[in-house]
Amino acid sequence: MRNRLLFILSVAGILAGLVSAHIYGIQKKPLPPVFSPASNPYPRGIYANGIVESYQKNGENINIYPEVSGVVTQILVQEGQTVRKGAPLLEIDDSVQRATEQQQKAQAEAALAMLEELKAEPRRENLEVSKAQVALARANLKSAQDSYDKQLRSYELNPKSVSRDALDSARDAVKTAKANLGVAKKQYELTRAGAWVYDIRNQERQYIALTKAYAASKALLEKYVIRAPMDGMIMSVKPAVGSYISSQGAYGTYTQGYDPVIVMGSPQTRLEVRCYIDEILVNRLPSPSQMQARMFIRGTNISIPLRYERVQPYVTPKIELSNQRTERVDVRVLPVIFGFDKPKNLNLYPGQLVDVYIAEK
Repeated sequence: MRNRLLFILSVAGILAGLVSAHIYGIQKKPLPPVFSPASNPYPRGIYANGIVESYQKNGENINIYPEVSGVVTQILVQEGQTVRKGAPLLEIDDSVQRATEQQQKAQAEAALAMLEELKAEPRRENLEVSKAQVALARANLKSAQDSYDKQLRSYELNPKSVSRDALDSARDAVKTAKANLGVAKKQYELTRAGAWVYDIRNQERQYIALTKAYAASKALLEKYVIRAPMDGMIMSVKPAVGSYISSQGAYGTYTQGYDPVIVMGSPQTRLEVRCYIDEILVNRLPSPSQMQARMFIRGTNISIPLRYERVQPYVTPKIELSNQRTERVDVRVLPVIFGFDKPKNLNLYPGQLVDVYIAEK
């Protein structure tokens, strides 16, 4: 009985194994791809990675960095908004710089007032005082001279009527009065001549220096308002109100690095693609007049013909377009820029990665 049970179990195990092998051996049909991978549309086409950018005659997207540091107090634009050249985009706290500018303005105004005062000399009141001092000195001289003359005549008539010491004192008083009159006249001439030319020149230099310091402070104050350098569209605003920004940009919470405060581009009706051609394939590039290219949008079956714009004639190290980190292997690429008109029924934005094939017409 026991052997029979073991035989039945063995047969059942063998059957189960065969069934399992059959089930797991059945190959399932793969799911169809969501989109067809980009295939080379040209017999001898060159493949390149590309990144969509706003159209620029030179350079890339417009990355805006502040020239001063501070806390953002107001953001005046929104992402996707079209602005004109010179429009204010963002304001930075300028309380300290504004106080400095007002202080230097007051110093320049004070220097100007002092310069005008020097040029306006002599003051009429000061001149009148100097005149009066001359008249007083002349009167004192006359009084001393009269007193001396009286004592001298008395001494000549009777030497005993006036002591020799008193006569000498009267003569000294006349000399002192003459000296005082000379000093008063010199002081009058000095007052009438006005300010010294060197004092005026020195004050002029001080006024010019303070005026330039005020102008520089005022110009620096205007830097606390970031303005649009050209007509275009706001593509990215990195900071929020209350964030600290510097000339390095705004700190990214997720990227753990510094990014441009604001990124601008041209209107989105016209875009360009920056393609990176591997240095090994550069010699296969056709001449610009014979170059044609087609761009494939990742995640779709859409392709767009491109028109040649320019070549950036400088081979640079290849970068990973997704996070801008330099690769360990020193592979170099040549940037080639193509332009295209954005289709109205297609969602396509700067910064998007695309596949590009380049060939000769």
